[in-house]
Amino acid sequence: MKNNNKQDLLWIYRKMKTSRYFEERMEKAYMEGKQPVFNIGAGPVPGEMHLSNGQEPAAASMIVHLTNEDTVTATHRPHHQAIAKGVDLKKMTAEIFGKKTGLGKGKGGHMHLFDPNVKFSCGGIVGGGIPHAVGAALANKKKGTDRVAVAFIGEGAVNSGAFHESLNLAALWNLPFIVVVEDNAWGISVAKDKSTCVPTNDVRAAAYGIKGYEVRDNDPLEMYRVSKEAVERARKGEGPSIIEIETYRYLGHFQGDPELYRPKDEVSKLRANDPIERLKKYLLKETLASEDDIKALDQQILKEVDNAYEFAINSEYPEPEAALEDVFV
Repeated sequence: MKNNNKQDLLWIYRKMKTSRYFEERMEKAYMEGKQPVFNIGAGPVPGEMHLSNGQEPAAASMIVHLTNEDTVTATHRPHHQAIAKGVDLKKMTAEIFGKKTGLGKGKGGHMHLFDPNVKFSCGGIVGGGIPHAVGAALANKKKGTDRVAVAFIGEGAVNSGAFHESLNLAALWNLPFIVVVEDNAWGISVAKDKSTCVPTNDVRAAAYGIKGYEVRDNDPLEMYRVSKEAVERARKGEGPSIIEIETYRYLGHFQGDPELYRPKDEVSKLRANDPIERLKKYLLKETLASEDDIKALDQQILKEVDNAYEFAINSEYPEPEAALEDVFV
């Protein structure tokens, strides 16, 4: 990695660390009122919550190559992708808390974040964002632009019909489309080798005659490299790609998940190989940043996240009659 990538790598570090701080705060906020006996409907953030601590490289190291005009669709575990894409952090936090200052006026919650200003969306249907991203890629091609569309999915979604139908059309029409498969080893509580017939999903690219990439060990630098190549290929009209990154979630499928399916020492081993710390060490080793630079950046990030939470907490809830607004019937 050459020093002329300094700004990109610092940007990736910033986005990864922002996501980590944000989700550590959200983890605590979500559990308020839900203990000692877990009650999913209690507290300031009722309902399900899916956090992505540990999976940050998949989003930041790809999205660094995108612009506001490129489309990103995400999953029910969307915070790291939304933050990397530049979704308004204050409005995003307010949405999660159900406040009327949120992205969707508090009606969507954390699994339904939409920000048209940066062309980002997500949803709770497994594989549901893939056709949307392919549609955006088709629109980009018909308009004659060099914009690309990226769909982030989990490894379990690769086994859905939406994946295969969408990839077939993306390949057939040679669209500027990339699907990033975040392989965190667990589809809810089902191990990958119990649900998927191939060890890595990048090999599925051969079935569509497109390019496939594999990133091992949650490596932010390798993800940066292969994503750059995939985005450049898409912009030049060289067609779609599949990128599978071996990544790791430190927490359960959802907050409150007892995680009985995981080996007891799995998470501690994963945390010992944390991708944010690995990138920090690389930045210091290559003199791309000093310890003081990192400390100053961390303080900026912490302040940004704190401000977003203060904004959300101090915002008002929507009026009851607002439930009848913005509804398509």
